[in-house]
Amino acid sequence: MYLAPVHRMAQHTEVDAPAGVLYGLIADALRWPVFLPPTVHVEQLEFDGESERLRMWVTANDEIRSWTTRRVLDPVAHRVDFRQEVLPRPVTSMGGSWSVEPRGPERSLVTLRNDFSVDGNARADVDWVRRATTANSRAALANLRGLAERWRRLDDLVLSFEDTTRVDAPVEPVYDFLHRFGDRPDAVPGATGIDIAEQAPGVQLMTVRLNGADGTARTTESVRIGFPHAGRIVYKDVRDSEQPALLAAHAGEWSVEPEPWGTGVTVVARHHAVLDEDGVRERYGDGADAVRLAREALRARLARESAAALRLAKEHAEGALAAHGA
Repeated sequence: MYLAPVHRMAQHTEVDAPAGVLYGLIADALRWPVFLPPTVHVEQLEFDGESERLRMWVTANDEIRSWTTRRVLDPVAHRVDFRQEVLPRPVTSMGGSWSVEPRGPERSLVTLRNDFSVDGNARADVDWVRRATTANSRAALANLRGLAERWRRLDDLVLSFEDTTRVDAPVEPVYDFLHRFGDRPDAVPGATGIDIAEQAPGVQLMTVRLNGADGTARTTESVRIGFPHAGRIVYKDVRDSEQPALLAAHAGEWSVEPEPWGTGVTVVARHHAVLDEDGVRERYGDGADAVRLAREALRARLARESAAALRLAKEHAEGALAAHGA
């Protein structure tokens, strides 16, 4: 029986932050979509306090790949071991570890190790996996370092909130509207066009063209993942041409939740974001007041965009129900 050889890789970075801070960022995989650039979305399938199973969607060489991973968490050793259980072809095995070694009270060495094998050990496949793993590891380590070294003020840079609206209609027409955003460019305030392309079953790439506040053109790209049976669409912004950028990262979710006591639904728009400190400084200046103003402006903008989409979803679903009833 042929066994494909195992390829091993390791990358390191030194970080001016305590080991506990770094371990906390690594262990909190549910926030990776706004903490680590390659990660689009994470679903926690199981968790017993020491180990967990995760379903992950990740960009790899400009493609969206998904897999299921089991992780073992060791907060004492500042280590997380992972092994992928369900893999996209041609990968037959992949795993590794995150480890954090204290180098002083506020300095640490982070090591990300990966091992993998591919079916038949074809050179083209090995090279593809190696390139994707190298690029994603570098991006993850660089962003992890940037976040950890801001650990004293990170809470002020991270923003999460949600808005809701009630719709007197069943789940299906509401979800259908949110899934087909491209049919209504006005679903995004200021948009001059929305294009949605299906990258894989249930995975969309949405491109939005906007007129910026200063009259310049702006383009955003988001990866969207649909869970129609659960009435959910999660997304992550993967490109934004706005300069100076106020957002370092932004991910969110549309959730259509049936009301247990009636025929209507509650639609929830959730946002998770990290402010870009350079953008904040360029727009608002330095200091705590500048960050506060930036948070208020960002929340207002995201809430305005959510409100427009929620209003149109309500009009679409309730209008379709009324027309059908007529």
